[in-house]
Parts: sequence; C-alpha cells; structure tokens
Amino acid sequence: MASDPRDDEDAFRWEGDDSPTRPPRPAPADAALPSGWRAVGKGSASQAAAPAADQKPVPAAEEHRSASSEDDAEPEPPTSLGNVALVTLGLLGGIYLLYTVGWILGGARTALVISAFLAPWAVVPAQWAAVAAPALWFGVSMLLTRASATWVRFMWLVVGVFLLVPWPLVSGV
Repeated sequence: MASDPRDDEDAFRWEGDDSPTRPPRPAPADAALPSGWRAVGKGSASQAAAPAADQKPVPAAEEHRSASSEDDAEPEPPTSLGNVALVTLGLLGGIYLLYTVGWILGGARTALVISAFLAPWAVVPAQWAAVAAPALWFGVSMLLTRASATWVRFMWLVVGVFLLVPWPLVSGV
C-alpha cells in the first residue's frame, strides 16, 4: 500500500507555521530562483553557479544598477537589539520608573516647606513637571534616537539617569 506524499508532509506542519513572526522556511536545494533574484548567504554559491533555465546571467553593471534602485525604493528594516541591550533598556526603564516614584514622594515631602514661601499656583506645576520629567526623558530619548546608533541611545539615557536624580528624596529634606 503506497502512502500519499502529502500525508508525510502534514506530519511536519502545524497550524500557525506560516505566521509572520516566524522566519520563512528554507527553499529546497534544487529549487531555482525566479528571474531577477539572486541567492545570498550560506549555500548561495551552488545557486549562483547554476542559474535556472529561464534565468539569464545579469552583467555586473546592470546588477549594481538594479541593486541601487532597489535600495532607493525600499528602506532597510531596522535591526533588532541584542539581549544585553534589551536587558539594559529594561534596567534603565526601571530606574526611570523609580525616579518618577522618588519625585512623587520627595515632592510631596517638600511641598509643605516650599508652600510657605511660594504660592500654590507656582508649586503644583513644578511638582508635576518634576514627576513627569523621568518618563518624558525616557520616552523622548527612545523616540529621537530610533535611527541613531545604539550607543547614542544609551548615552542619552545614562545622562538622564544622572540629571534626574530625585534630590529631595535622596537628601532627605
């Protein structure tokens, strides 16, 4: 009794295999590339050595021209951060969250002292600005350094860690 080859393939598939979050399956080694495509990466030498029957060799000048026009048409997707960078971003985000809590507690403690000298309409906005400053610094640093190098983003976040220390809480005023 001969088995259907599709039944054998079904054993290696699961619903959700074609999810956009999963990397695409590698093509079989004997599959030819469509015209206009070129193989890159590991194992591409065998693909490049034997072009498909319907594929004509492309001169190097035309290949360079088509590659540059493709680069102009589609921007490259952003590179993802590594594990160390993600953990460091989480730690810095936690520090900024603690700073926000520190400014809430420190500002509440100093509000009684300051309100004797200043009008409440001057004290309350300053306290809200101090409470919002760490979250704003973190968000704006992440937003404005999207296209920058990773070290630039971390530099701005570390500068904010030193600038936004909740001094009323730290000094115990």
